[in-house]
Amino acid sequence: MTTQQAHAIQVRGVEKAYKELQVLRGVDFTVTRGSIFALLGSNGAGKTTLVKILSTLLKADAGTVRVNGFDVATQAADVRESISLTGQFAAVDEILSGRENLVLVARLRHLKDPGRIADDLLARFSLTDAGARKVATYSGGMRRRLDIAMSLIGNPPIVFLDEPTTGLDPQARIEVWQAVKELAAQGTTVLLTTQYLDEAEQLADRIAILHEGRILVNGTLDELKQLLPPAKVEYVEKQPTLEDIFLTLVGADGKNGDAGKDPISARK
Repeated sequence: MTTQQAHAIQVRGVEKAYKELQVLRGVDFTVTRGSIFALLGSNGAGKTTLVKILSTLLKADAGTVRVNGFDVATQAADVRESISLTGQFAAVDEILSGRENLVLVARLRHLKDPGRIADDLLARFSLTDAGARKVATYSGGMRRRLDIAMSLIGNPPIVFLDEPTTGLDPQARIEVWQAVKELAAQGTTVLLTTQYLDEAEQLADRIAILHEGRILVNGTLDELKQLLPPAKVEYVEKQPTLEDIFLTLVGADGKNGDAGKDPISARK
């Protein structure tokens, strides 16, 4: 396999400015096929602008980008055939049921047997029981999972998730994390933008930190940890984290764990 075949995404020297505001200042990175790549940065770092360039929605001022082997500037149609983009807010029709949303997209893509495709995706994202319900009744996590399921119709090899858990509650975030992990496990390349440190830590094979339009570091979590001095070994009494408390009370699957008990007596 050549280097180009091994890399689902190749970004070299990408720059973008809006009048006097320089948003991207020479961005370089590659994403290996079948991996989860997290682009981590605060608001205004340039994450969404970069995703728009990768998905052909915006033209770069300088640099080159290849997605699935295609140049985004000269082969935009081929790039669009290779990708799916899920934005910061779920793009689902609340009037329709979950299954009807999926069937609609499958028909728009002129795919055979849209009903079977919808049923398979509902099962894959644990939405079968809710498939006949209107999306207006869905929780935030269910809507986001449906949104991601819709983006997979047609089996695109590369998926862009632009801050997919923005505004979700802790349980819904965990549901989305599991869905993203399953995507990569089945061979899909995922480029994820996020401002949440724990999200990048939980999901990514590689993490790039984007700050003021530049990539500061790019590596695995272990590689990034080596940038800091080694940890000192000290005795520290382990206290439960807020996540531990939350999941103990509500249950890891969203159903009540010890919530039916008195929170204090449950520890006795």
